[in-house]
Amino acid sequence: MASKLFILRPTLGQGGAERVTLTLLQKLDRRQFDLSLVLVRREGELLADVPDDVTVHVLGARNLWTCWWPLARLLRHEKPDVLFSPGGTNVPAVLAKWLARIPLRLVLSERNVLHHSKLTLKRRLMVWWQRLLYPYADGLTAVSEGVKQDMVEKLHLPPARIQVIYNPIVDDSLATLAQEPIDHPWFHEDVPIVLGVGRLVVQKNFALLIRAFAQVRAQRPARLVILGAGPLHQELLVLAQELNVADDLWLPGFDKNPFKYMARADIFVLSSLHEGLPGALIQAMACGTAVISTDCPAGPNEIITPEQDGILIPVNDVAALVEQINRLLDNPELRQWLARQGQQSSQRFAVNPVIAQYTQVLGQSSAVAVNTVHAVH
Repeated sequence: MASKLFILRPTLGQGGAERVTLTLLQKLDRRQFDLSLVLVRREGELLADVPDDVTVHVLGARNLWTCWWPLARLLRHEKPDVLFSPGGTNVPAVLAKWLARIPLRLVLSERNVLHHSKLTLKRRLMVWWQRLLYPYADGLTAVSEGVKQDMVEKLHLPPARIQVIYNPIVDDSLATLAQEPIDHPWFHEDVPIVLGVGRLVVQKNFALLIRAFAQVRAQRPARLVILGAGPLHQELLVLAQELNVADDLWLPGFDKNPFKYMARADIFVLSSLHEGLPGALIQAMACGTAVISTDCPAGPNEIITPEQDGILIPVNDVAALVEQINRLLDNPELRQWLARQGQQSSQRFAVNPVIAQYTQVLGQSSAVAVNTVHAVH
Protein backbone atom coordinates (compact mmCIF):
# COMPACT_ATOMS: atom_id res chain seq x y z
CA MET A 1 0.00 0.00 0.00
CA ALA A 2 1.35 3.43 -0.96
CA SER A 3 2.40 5.78 1.84
CA LYS A 4 0.47 9.01 2.04
CA LEU A 5 3.19 11.67 1.61
CA PHE A 6 2.66 15.40 2.13
CA ILE A 7 5.34 17.80 0.84
CA LEU A 8 5.18 21.24 2.45
CA ARG A 9 6.27 24.53 0.82
CA PRO A 10 5.49 28.22 1.41
CA THR A 11 4.79 28.69 -2.33
CA LEU A 12 5.99 27.09 -5.56
CA GLY A 13 8.02 29.97 -6.92
CA GLN A 14 11.37 30.33 -8.66
CA GLY A 15 13.85 29.00 -6.06
CA GLY A 16 15.95 25.86 -5.92
CA ALA A 17 13.83 24.25 -3.20
CA GLU A 18 10.76 24.74 -5.37
CA ARG A 19 12.44 23.05 -8.33
CA VAL A 20 13.47 20.14 -6.11
CA THR A 21 9.90 19.89 -4.82
CA LEU A 22 8.55 19.80 -8.37
CA THR A 23 11.07 17.11 -9.35
CA LEU A 24 10.01 14.96 -6.40
CA LEU A 25 6.35 15.38 -7.29
CA GLN A 26 7.10 14.34 -10.86
CA LYS A 27 9.54 11.50 -10.23
CA LEU A 28 8.60 9.70 -7.00
CA ASP A 29 7.10 6.25 -7.63
CA ARG A 30 3.29 6.27 -7.33
CA ARG A 31 3.39 2.62 -6.27
CA GLN A 32 5.18 3.72 -3.10
CA PHE A 33 3.76 7.20 -2.49
CA ASP A 34 0.34 8.84 -2.66
CA LEU A 35 1.50 12.43 -3.15
CA SER A 36 0.06 15.73 -1.93
CA LEU A 37 1.54 19.22 -2.09
CA VAL A 38 0.78 21.54 0.84
CA LEU A 39 1.27 25.26 0.21
CA VAL A 40 1.10 28.11 2.70
CA ARG A 41 -0.16 30.28 -0.18
CA ARG A 42 -1.27 29.29 -3.68
CA GLU A 43 1.45 31.23 -5.47
CA GLY A 44 4.40 30.54 -7.71
CA GLU A 45 5.62 30.29 -11.26
CA LEU A 46 5.92 26.47 -11.12
CA LEU A 47 2.36 25.73 -10.00
CA ALA A 48 1.22 24.94 -13.55
CA ASP A 49 3.81 22.15 -13.74
CA VAL A 50 2.49 20.15 -10.77
CA PRO A 51 1.37 16.71 -12.03
CA ASP A 52 -2.38 16.21 -12.32
CA ASP A 53 -2.40 13.26 -9.92
CA VAL A 54 -0.96 15.35 -7.06
CA THR A 55 -3.52 16.76 -4.60
CA VAL A 56 -2.81 20.40 -3.69
CA HIS A 57 -3.81 21.69 -0.24
CA VAL A 58 -3.58 25.43 0.50
CA LEU A 59 -3.31 26.57 4.12
CA GLY A 60 -4.19 30.17 3.35
CA ALA A 61 -1.98 31.56 6.14
CA ARG A 62 -0.41 34.99 5.92
CA ASN A 63 3.10 33.78 6.61
CA LEU A 64 5.21 31.00 8.14
CA TRP A 65 4.64 32.26 11.67
CA THR A 66 0.89 31.64 11.41
CA CYS A 67 0.72 28.52 9.22
CA TRP A 68 1.39 25.88 11.89
CA TRP A 69 -2.17 25.88 13.23
CA PRO A 70 -3.99 25.35 9.88
CA LEU A 71 -1.30 22.79 9.02
CA ALA A 72 -2.02 20.88 12.24
CA ARG A 73 -5.75 20.86 11.39
CA LEU A 74 -4.99 19.53 7.92
CA LEU A 75 -2.75 16.78 9.32
CA ARG A 76 -5.43 15.68 11.80
CA HIS A 77 -8.04 15.58 9.05
CA GLU A 78 -5.99 13.89 6.29
CA LYS A 79 -3.71 11.71 8.49
CA PRO A 80 -0.70 11.41 6.15
CA ASP A 81 1.97 8.82 6.89
CA VAL A 82 4.86 11.19 6.10
CA LEU A 83 5.31 14.97 6.13
CA PHE A 84 8.38 16.25 4.26
CA SER A 85 9.51 19.85 4.57
CA PRO A 86 12.23 20.59 1.99
CA GLY A 87 13.38 23.80 3.66
CA GLY A 88 11.68 27.07 4.54
CA THR A 89 8.84 25.50 6.52
CA ASN A 90 10.72 23.30 8.97
CA VAL A 91 9.86 25.06 12.23
CA PRO A 92 6.07 25.21 11.61
CA ALA A 93 6.21 21.59 10.43
CA VAL A 94 7.51 20.44 13.84
CA LEU A 95 4.99 22.59 15.71
CA ALA A 96 2.13 21.27 13.56
CA LYS A 97 3.15 17.66 14.18
CA TRP A 98 3.07 18.30 17.93
CA LEU A 99 -0.39 19.86 17.71
CA ALA A 100 -1.84 17.23 15.37
CA ARG A 101 -0.96 14.37 17.75
CA ILE A 102 -1.17 11.68 15.07
CA PRO A 103 1.30 8.93 14.08
CA LEU A 104 3.42 10.73 11.50
CA ARG A 105 6.97 10.50 10.20
CA LEU A 106 8.42 14.01 9.89
CA VAL A 107 11.45 14.58 7.64
CA LEU A 108 13.14 18.00 7.43
CA SER A 109 15.65 19.21 4.85
CA GLU A 110 18.07 22.09 5.43
CA ARG A 111 18.98 23.86 2.21
CA ASN A 112 21.26 26.72 3.24
CA VAL A 113 23.83 27.63 5.85
CA LEU A 114 22.24 28.91 9.04
CA HIS A 115 24.67 31.67 10.04
CA HIS A 116 25.89 34.15 7.51
CA SER A 117 26.50 37.87 7.01
CA LYS A 118 23.84 40.36 8.15
CA LEU A 119 22.27 37.96 10.64
CA THR A 120 19.14 39.85 11.66
CA LEU A 121 17.24 39.51 14.92
CA LYS A 122 14.51 37.62 13.06
CA ARG A 123 17.10 35.23 11.65
CA ARG A 124 18.69 34.71 15.07
CA LEU A 125 15.27 33.85 16.47
CA MET A 126 14.70 31.35 13.67
CA VAL A 127 18.05 29.65 14.38
CA TRP A 128 17.08 29.43 18.06
CA TRP A 129 13.80 27.72 17.08
CA GLN A 130 15.67 25.35 14.80
CA ARG A 131 18.08 24.40 17.57
CA LEU A 132 15.12 23.72 19.86
CA LEU A 133 12.88 21.83 17.44
CA TYR A 134 15.03 19.96 14.91
CA PRO A 135 15.90 17.16 17.38
CA TYR A 136 12.20 16.19 17.35
CA ALA A 137 12.20 15.38 13.62
CA ASP A 138 12.24 11.72 12.63
CA GLY A 139 14.62 12.34 9.74
CA LEU A 140 17.04 15.17 8.94
CA THR A 141 18.67 15.80 5.58
CA ALA A 142 21.12 18.38 4.26
CA VAL A 143 21.78 19.29 0.63
CA SER A 144 25.58 19.35 1.04
CA GLU A 145 28.34 18.38 3.42
CA GLY A 146 28.87 22.07 4.15
CA VAL A 147 25.25 22.50 5.24
CA LYS A 148 25.47 19.35 7.34
CA GLN A 149 28.57 20.63 9.12
CA ASP A 150 26.84 23.95 9.71
CA MET A 151 23.86 22.14 11.27
CA VAL A 152 26.18 20.18 13.54
CA GLU A 153 28.00 23.32 14.68
CA LYS A 154 25.08 25.74 14.97
CA LEU A 155 22.26 23.43 16.03
CA HIS A 156 24.37 21.02 18.13
CA LEU A 157 23.00 17.99 16.28
CA PRO A 158 24.81 14.62 16.20
CA PRO A 159 26.38 14.12 12.75
CA ALA A 160 24.90 10.62 12.48
CA ARG A 161 21.38 12.09 12.54
CA ILE A 162 21.89 14.06 9.33
CA GLN A 163 21.79 12.42 5.91
CA VAL A 164 23.39 14.30 3.02
CA ILE A 165 21.31 14.10 -0.16
CA TYR A 166 22.36 16.30 -3.06
CA ASN A 167 19.62 17.99 -5.05
CA PRO A 168 18.20 16.14 -8.08
CA ILE A 169 19.36 18.48 -10.85
CA VAL A 170 20.39 16.77 -14.07
CA ASP A 171 18.06 14.69 -16.25
CA ASP A 172 17.33 14.13 -19.93
CA SER A 173 14.85 17.00 -20.14
CA LEU A 174 17.59 19.53 -19.42
CA ALA A 175 19.33 18.91 -22.73
CA THR A 176 16.03 19.20 -24.61
CA LEU A 177 15.09 22.46 -22.88
CA ALA A 178 18.57 23.87 -23.55
CA GLN A 179 17.86 23.66 -27.29
CA GLU A 180 14.81 25.94 -27.18
CA PRO A 181 15.37 29.18 -29.13
CA ILE A 182 15.95 32.64 -27.63
CA ASP A 183 14.50 35.62 -29.48
CA HIS A 184 16.80 38.27 -27.98
CA PRO A 185 19.29 39.54 -30.59
CA TRP A 186 22.30 39.34 -28.25
CA PHE A 187 22.24 35.56 -28.51
CA HIS A 188 22.63 35.78 -32.29
CA GLU A 189 25.59 38.18 -32.32
CA ASP A 190 29.32 37.61 -31.95
CA VAL A 191 29.73 39.37 -28.60
CA PRO A 192 30.50 37.26 -25.51
CA ILE A 193 27.75 36.91 -22.93
CA VAL A 194 28.29 36.53 -19.18
CA LEU A 195 25.29 35.01 -17.38
CA GLY A 196 24.04 35.07 -13.80
CA VAL A 197 20.89 33.25 -12.61
CA GLY A 198 19.01 33.60 -9.33
CA ARG A 199 16.61 35.68 -7.30
CA LEU A 200 17.54 39.35 -7.22
CA VAL A 201 18.31 39.39 -3.50
CA VAL A 202 21.32 40.32 -1.36
CA GLN A 203 22.41 36.68 -0.97
CA LYS A 204 23.13 36.33 -4.70
CA ASN A 205 25.40 39.41 -4.66
CA PHE A 206 24.68 40.44 -8.24
CA ALA A 207 26.09 43.88 -7.42
CA LEU A 208 29.52 42.20 -7.35
CA LEU A 209 28.87 40.68 -10.77
CA ILE A 210 27.81 44.03 -12.25
CA ARG A 211 30.85 45.81 -10.78
CA ALA A 212 33.18 43.16 -12.18
CA PHE A 213 31.42 43.24 -15.54
CA ALA A 214 31.83 47.02 -15.74
CA GLN A 215 35.60 46.59 -15.51
CA VAL A 216 35.56 43.83 -18.11
CA ARG A 217 33.38 45.93 -20.40
CA ALA A 218 35.82 48.83 -20.15
CA GLN A 219 38.42 46.60 -21.81
CA ARG A 220 36.39 44.69 -24.42
CA PRO A 221 32.92 44.22 -25.95
CA ALA A 222 30.77 42.02 -23.72
CA ARG A 223 27.21 41.67 -22.45
CA LEU A 224 25.76 40.65 -19.08
CA VAL A 225 22.45 38.83 -18.62
CA ILE A 226 21.05 38.24 -15.12
CA LEU A 227 18.07 35.91 -15.18
CA GLY A 228 15.66 36.12 -12.24
CA ALA A 229 13.22 38.34 -10.38
CA GLY A 230 13.35 39.95 -6.97
CA PRO A 231 13.28 43.10 -4.87
CA LEU A 232 16.69 44.41 -6.02
CA HIS A 233 15.72 44.72 -9.70
CA GLN A 234 15.63 48.52 -9.75
CA GLU A 235 18.67 48.85 -7.50
CA LEU A 236 20.75 46.73 -9.89
CA LEU A 237 19.59 48.78 -12.87
CA VAL A 238 20.63 51.99 -11.09
CA LEU A 239 24.05 50.50 -10.32
CA ALA A 240 24.51 49.57 -13.97
CA GLN A 241 23.62 53.10 -15.00
CA GLU A 242 26.11 54.55 -12.50
CA LEU A 243 28.82 52.28 -13.93
CA ASN A 244 27.85 53.11 -17.54
CA VAL A 245 27.00 49.53 -18.52
CA ALA A 246 23.20 49.73 -18.54
CA ASP A 247 23.14 49.33 -22.34
CA ASP A 248 25.05 46.05 -22.01
CA LEU A 249 22.94 44.60 -19.17
CA TRP A 250 19.68 42.70 -19.66
CA LEU A 251 17.45 41.71 -16.75
CA PRO A 252 14.73 39.59 -18.40
CA GLY A 253 13.11 38.45 -15.15
CA PHE A 254 12.21 34.89 -14.25
CA ASP A 255 12.09 32.21 -16.96
CA LYS A 256 11.04 28.63 -16.22
CA ASN A 257 13.64 27.52 -18.74
CA PRO A 258 17.02 29.02 -17.76
CA PHE A 259 18.83 26.22 -19.62
CA LYS A 260 18.48 27.79 -23.07
CA TYR A 261 20.35 30.87 -21.75
CA MET A 262 22.98 28.75 -20.00
CA ALA A 263 23.68 26.72 -23.13
CA ARG A 264 24.32 29.87 -25.17
CA ALA A 265 26.28 31.93 -22.63
CA ASP A 266 30.07 32.07 -22.83
CA ILE A 267 30.57 32.14 -19.06
CA PHE A 268 28.26 31.48 -16.12
CA VAL A 269 29.05 33.29 -12.86
CA LEU A 270 27.74 32.47 -9.38
CA SER A 271 28.54 35.53 -7.25
CA SER A 272 26.74 34.50 -4.03
CA LEU A 273 27.60 35.36 -0.44
CA HIS A 274 26.24 32.03 0.78
CA GLU A 275 24.41 29.00 -0.60
CA GLY A 276 23.46 25.45 0.30
CA LEU A 277 24.00 23.58 -2.94
CA PRO A 278 23.53 26.06 -5.81
CA GLY A 279 21.43 24.33 -8.45
CA ALA A 280 22.00 27.01 -11.07
CA LEU A 281 25.74 26.33 -10.94
CA ILE A 282 25.19 22.61 -11.56
CA GLN A 283 22.67 23.33 -14.31
CA ALA A 284 25.08 25.65 -16.11
CA MET A 285 27.78 22.98 -15.99
CA ALA A 286 25.32 20.40 -17.31
CA CYS A 287 24.49 22.75 -20.20
CA GLY A 288 28.16 22.80 -21.22
CA THR A 289 29.05 26.30 -20.03
CA ALA A 290 32.31 27.30 -18.35
CA VAL A 291 31.63 28.40 -14.76
CA ILE A 292 33.15 30.76 -12.23
CA SER A 293 31.86 30.71 -8.65
CA THR A 294 32.63 32.34 -5.34
CA ASP A 295 33.93 29.82 -2.83
CA CYS A 296 31.07 30.68 -0.51
CA PRO A 297 29.62 28.51 2.24
CA ALA A 298 28.32 26.04 1.24
CA GLY A 299 28.26 23.91 -1.87
CA PRO A 300 30.45 25.38 -4.63
CA ASN A 301 33.59 23.61 -3.41
CA GLU A 302 31.65 20.32 -3.45
CA ILE A 303 30.53 20.97 -7.03
CA ILE A 304 33.70 22.43 -8.56
CA THR A 305 37.19 20.96 -8.58
CA PRO A 306 39.21 24.16 -9.18
CA GLU A 307 40.92 24.40 -12.57
CA GLN A 308 39.53 20.98 -13.54
CA ASP A 309 35.85 21.65 -14.18
CA GLY A 310 35.40 25.27 -13.09
CA ILE A 311 36.97 28.20 -11.27
CA LEU A 312 36.54 29.24 -7.63
CA ILE A 313 37.28 32.78 -6.42
CA PRO A 314 37.13 34.39 -2.95
CA VAL A 315 33.76 35.75 -1.84
CA ASN A 316 33.13 39.43 -2.69
CA ASP A 317 36.43 39.79 -4.60
CA VAL A 318 35.78 42.03 -7.60
CA ALA A 319 39.39 41.97 -8.83
CA ALA A 320 39.51 38.16 -8.83
CA LEU A 321 36.24 37.93 -10.75
CA VAL A 322 37.44 40.46 -13.35
CA GLU A 323 40.68 38.53 -13.76
CA GLN A 324 38.96 35.18 -14.28
CA ILE A 325 36.30 36.48 -16.68
CA ASN A 326 39.01 38.09 -18.81
CA ARG A 327 41.13 34.95 -18.58
CA LEU A 328 38.34 32.76 -19.96
CA LEU A 329 37.37 35.26 -22.65
CA ASP A 330 41.03 35.52 -23.71
CA ASN A 331 41.43 31.73 -23.85
CA PRO A 332 38.61 30.00 -25.76
CA GLU A 333 40.37 26.63 -25.59
CA LEU A 334 40.53 26.75 -21.78
CA ARG A 335 36.93 27.91 -21.64
CA GLN A 336 35.74 25.06 -23.83
CA TRP A 337 37.83 22.49 -21.96
CA LEU A 338 36.41 23.58 -18.59
CA ALA A 339 32.92 23.48 -20.10
CA ARG A 340 33.39 19.89 -21.29
CA GLN A 341 34.85 18.78 -17.96
CA GLY A 342 32.07 20.50 -16.06
CA GLN A 343 29.42 18.81 -18.16
CA GLN A 344 30.88 15.44 -17.27
CA SER A 345 31.21 16.13 -13.54
CA SER A 346 27.64 17.50 -13.34
CA GLN A 347 26.40 13.94 -13.79
CA ARG A 348 27.10 13.40 -10.08
CA PHE A 349 23.84 15.27 -9.56
CA ALA A 350 21.69 13.11 -11.82
CA VAL A 351 18.02 12.88 -10.85
CA ASN A 352 17.47 9.12 -10.65
CA PRO A 353 20.04 8.23 -7.94
CA VAL A 354 18.86 11.15 -5.80
CA ILE A 355 15.21 10.13 -6.18
CA ALA A 356 16.24 6.67 -4.97
CA GLN A 357 17.74 8.23 -1.85
CA TYR A 358 14.64 10.30 -1.16
CA THR A 359 12.51 7.19 -1.67
CA GLN A 360 14.57 5.49 1.02
CA VAL A 361 14.50 8.29 3.59
CA LEU A 362 10.82 9.17 3.06
CA GLY A 363 9.67 5.59 2.94
CA GLN A 364 11.58 4.08 5.82
CA SER A 365 9.65 3.23 8.96
CA SER A 366 12.53 3.64 11.40
CA ALA A 367 12.67 6.85 13.39
CA VAL A 368 16.11 8.05 12.38
CA ALA A 369 18.36 7.68 9.35
CA VAL A 370 21.79 7.10 10.80
CA ASN A 371 24.12 6.89 7.82
CA THR A 372 25.33 9.80 5.74
CA VAL A 373 24.79 9.00 2.09
CA HIS A 374 26.00 10.88 -0.98
CA ALA A 375 24.05 11.11 -4.17
CA VAL A 376 26.61 9.74 -6.63
CA HIS A 377 30.31 9.06 -6.48
